[in-house]
Amino acid sequence: MKKGKVPLVISIAGVSGGGKTTIAKYLNERLLNSKTLFFDDYNFDGPNDIIEWVDNGANYDEWNLAPLIKDIVSLLAEPLDYIVLDFPFAYKHSKINNLIDFAVYIDTPLDIAMARRVIGDFKNSSNESILIEMENYVSDGRRGYLEMLKSIKPNSDIIVDGSLSVSKITDNIYQAISRR
Repeated sequence: MKKGKVPLVISIAGVSGGGKTTIAKYLNERLLNSKTLFFDDYNFDGPNDIIEWVDNGANYDEWNLAPLIKDIVSLLAEPLDYIVLDFPFAYKHSKINNLIDFAVYIDTPLDIAMARRVIGDFKNSSNESILIEMENYVSDGRRGYLEMLKSIKPNSDIIVDGSLSVSKITDNIYQAISRR
């Protein structure tokens, strides 16, 4: 795999519930001398209403990613071989795209992604809360997922089938990185 002074920065993108965090963790374990940054560990300034943002053209630069950029730049100075980003935007943000070397899109069917979200986010919720979330998804939220398919998926270096097992997805990404 890659040796040298500057780490290879790998972005793992996909829809909410698509497996970004899980795959980033597994890939980090598989790669030697790597660190991982997780999008959900940050509190970014960004659009208040994601659906309105999507309907207005989904300008990814409206997100202030300064804390993440600072951490990436800091890790680039470390003697690492890889930096794995759990980052949904791939190359679509102008202030971070030049820091990413390889963008992966996990193409998870929307029904699987939604089921994972409900299982993960609503474990201890009432049936009513789950039904409200499902109604929101049908009426508005699905547009956010479709935006990812329209904008992020075609702007990634590789697309991996998100319905595969975690180990198979990780193997596919690892092999693609090895060919670089």
